[in-house]
Amino acid sequence: MEWFIGLSGWVQALLATLFTWALTALGASLVFFYKKVGKTAFCFMLSGAAGIMLASSFFSLLLPALEQGGEYSYIVLTVGFILGGLLITVTDILIGKLTKNTEEKKRSCAVMTVAVTVHNVPEGLAVGVAFGALSQGSGVGAVAAIMLAVGIGIQNFPEGMCVAFPLRANGYSRLKSFFIGQLSGMVEIVAGVIGALAVTWVSGILPFALAFSAGAMVAVVCSELVPESFETSKLKATVGVVLGFALMMVLDIAFG
Repeated sequence: MEWFIGLSGWVQALLATLFTWALTALGASLVFFYKKVGKTAFCFMLSGAAGIMLASSFFSLLLPALEQGGEYSYIVLTVGFILGGLLITVTDILIGKLTKNTEEKKRSCAVMTVAVTVHNVPEGLAVGVAFGALSQGSGVGAVAAIMLAVGIGIQNFPEGMCVAFPLRANGYSRLKSFFIGQLSGMVEIVAGVIGALAVTWVSGILPFALAFSAGAMVAVVCSELVPESFETSKLKATVGVVLGFALMMVLDIAFG
């Protein structure tokens, strides 16, 4: 752990987002072995990741942003949070409009692929901002930053499946389905490095960047993870969200 903490922020972000991408690729790789994945396992993965990401948004992003925000922190945090959520909302609307004229089956596949790829950008930024803040000693603990990456990685595993399996069902080869599925997670690597460098180089941007990332992550959870997991089983999804949130909260308080 010490060697990792000693690295510069952008290198930490690079390694962390390589991990989140690897889990995307791992999820997509299941297309080589299975035709479909059990709904119960899928539900718990999505809902557990939702709980971890919600807790991370508060403990790893908003609380450090509040500590660093100064006299007008409530304005900075509110504006940043709303703009982060607005980015995801506008993206969802645009994706729907761009694909409305394609046939239904292909449209569903295209929407999922584009949505997962685009939503990975703020997730990568969130990881990068967290590790950038960690390297500067700006209120984000090592465990909190690492668990944020772990939560996003867990969420990326079913996302890789969400892209690869529909592509396979639409006639793509297993190799091509896997390639596109893992490719959707690679944008996090670029976004993570950019996020870490931004908070390192631009003075005063950290509170806004943390709040912006939190808003984007909450919007992703509400627009993607919660609806998909609760569609399978309300009870199982609720348990997954609560356990995921509790796990992140305990780790952050105990070790953060």
